[in-house]
Amino acid sequence: MPNPNQQLSTSARNQVQAQLGLATSLADTLIDSMQKMIGLNLDAAKASFDSSLAGAQQLLGAKDPQEFFSLSTHQAQPHAEIVLTYIRHLTSITSGTQIELTRVAEDQINQSSRQMVKMIDQFGTLAPAGSEGTLFVMKAALDNVSASVGQFARNSKIAAETMEHNMKMASFVATHSQARNGRAKR
Repeated sequence: MPNPNQQLSTSARNQVQAQLGLATSLADTLIDSMQKMIGLNLDAAKASFDSSLAGAQQLLGAKDPQEFFSLSTHQAQPHAEIVLTYIRHLTSITSGTQIELTRVAEDQINQSSRQMVKMIDQFGTLAPAGSEGTLFVMKAALDNVSASVGQFARNSKIAAETMEHNMKMASFVATHSQARNGRAKR
């Protein structure tokens, strides 16, 4: 028969390894998200710089003040498109990161709950008679935590999807508004 202390020690070691796995998964997800955001910021800065440079060159080529002001008015649209594209990509990165972090946390909490139930069961074999009620309460608390995390994960996913949908709609409205304004000025 295995040593009860060794069983509990193994369970505790497994729990610590699971926590380290969670920390690693969360760090990997956050680093990946930061890399995407840095790339997005560099791309947006380059696009903005290129657009500004092209605009400045056009303005320098203006033959009269009327052409100068006409050109400067039309240059706002490319910058607005850059901003809309940036916001769309940022929203996508943010919602993807939120969904991944929620998934990792949910998986870890479910795994930890299963391990804790195992540990409680192992502890139950060592516990004195009459402690079954306490063990039942502990298991019920773990079940409640798991259910709460599941609900939180579902709510987070819905929030991320709603945020992404709202950004797409705002982008659609802004794009169509710009197109209408461009046609009205012609």
